[in-house]
Amino acid sequence: MSGHSAGAEIERLIQLLARLPGLGPRSARRAALQMLGKKETLMRPLADAISQAADHVLTCSTCGNMDTKDPCSICTDTRRDAGVICVVEHVADLWALERAGANSGQYHVLGGTLSALDGIGPDDLNIAGLVDRISGGDVREIVLALNATVDGQATAHYITDQVQSYGASISQVAHGVPVGGEMDYLDDGTLAAAMKARRPF
Repeated sequence: MSGHSAGAEIERLIQLLARLPGLGPRSARRAALQMLGKKETLMRPLADAISQAADHVLTCSTCGNMDTKDPCSICTDTRRDAGVICVVEHVADLWALERAGANSGQYHVLGGTLSALDGIGPDDLNIAGLVDRISGGDVREIVLALNATVDGQATAHYITDQVQSYGASISQVAHGVPVGGEMDYLDDGTLAAAMKARRPF
């Protein structure tokens, strides 16, 4: 293998790592060097884990969660309250609420928020899927656990307009967090308290 080829492979690894959130070019370079220095204990197991995840992790066609089966383990858990659907922007928010043990119902992942600036409209989000789930009439409550941002609140209002005719009560998590705060960065206690203190929207 020529020196040029090895350099190109390392550079490709660094460029791919730099695409990850929170990793700029310098952090990516450090991560690549760390992996290359620990090939057997870190790099090969990581490559294997990435390959396994790419082959086996699916997006749940019901709620949008990521799992190794579809429907996911949350949707198929009969101990959960199917009459409550907690609506979140991203899978990271779902996982944060699960870590906190804050929701005993089901979930629905929108995949983002409405944003005129970014050109994201209702058809770009999983809102139609939510309406389908609610239209059956078995859902008693919709909990809007969206970020306390302008786009998050605009999305909450839009969803309310779409689903209020189906008879389910609509509540919103209490925002005991700074305006502009994001669910995934909150501690478990704050998340759990916000879920408990939800109120009609």
